[in-house]
Amino acid sequence: MLHTPPTIAETEAADALIQLALAEDLGTTGDRTSLATIPVATHAEAVFVARGAGVVAGLHVAGSVCSAVSPELLFTPSVWEGTATERGLVLATLSGPLRAVLAAERTALNFLQRLSGIASLTRKYVDAAGGFRVQVLDTRKTTPGWRLLEKYAVRMGGGTNHRIGLYDGILIKDNHIAGLGGDVRKSVEAARAYPGNAGLLVEVEVDTLEQLEHALAVKADIVLLDNMTLHQLRVARSRRDAISPATLLEASGGVNLTTIRDIASTGVDRISVGSLTHSAPALDIGLDFLA
Repeated sequence: MLHTPPTIAETEAADALIQLALAEDLGTTGDRTSLATIPVATHAEAVFVARGAGVVAGLHVAGSVCSAVSPELLFTPSVWEGTATERGLVLATLSGPLRAVLAAERTALNFLQRLSGIASLTRKYVDAAGGFRVQVLDTRKTTPGWRLLEKYAVRMGGGTNHRIGLYDGILIKDNHIAGLGGDVRKSVEAARAYPGNAGLLVEVEVDTLEQLEHALAVKADIVLLDNMTLHQLRVARSRRDAISPATLLEASGGVNLTTIRDIASTGVDRISVGSLTHSAPALDIGLDFLA
């Protein structure tokens, strides 16, 4: 059950990962234990159940896992993606041949627990920054191959996606600037002049208020304020308002659940948080068989 369905690219990414996951789990022989012990005609019904509080994401991926294992498996979600969970909440029902249920169980749970964990952590950050007009964004610090799915889970938790990769956005980092002799203005102007960047916003990272002044002077679309103190962030907002009001300010570095509210209170527009994807613990979800 989806309020906002995944994109075609996200669905294709899920399908590719599912094939890899099933191949590494089932190999060329299948589930040897079930083949040896479960009669072929045995059917079962089970439910995916949340073991604790969080936010569910990835039900459609779990359903696709089950379909890939056997077209005879029926996966029926019980809640919407993005639903807040509590202990004992039934997320979906799975029925069909027991051998197939057992073959799909672990892989389906792996996807569901991982993506729900990201959505759950994201919701905590969004709630912690509540009351201020600020977006909580992810980063490119994602599991290789999982980026589209992990960024999907961030959205299910109420977060906002930053650029997907190097190919679809401009973010001039410190090493780019270093390659131009430390010239912030030159880096922004070069990015704008490049024909392939037409229509894209230009974001530039700065770590000093002096660099910020240079970025604002050339009206950078977004300025990433890296590891600045709360005082520096407030000064940055004041300088932005005076010099280039249309420029968005994004804070990054030192962001955790304890600090994000204070950072949001400085008046920045965006806060990027790498831990949404690289440090999210899996949400505890189990598969319980019905009698």
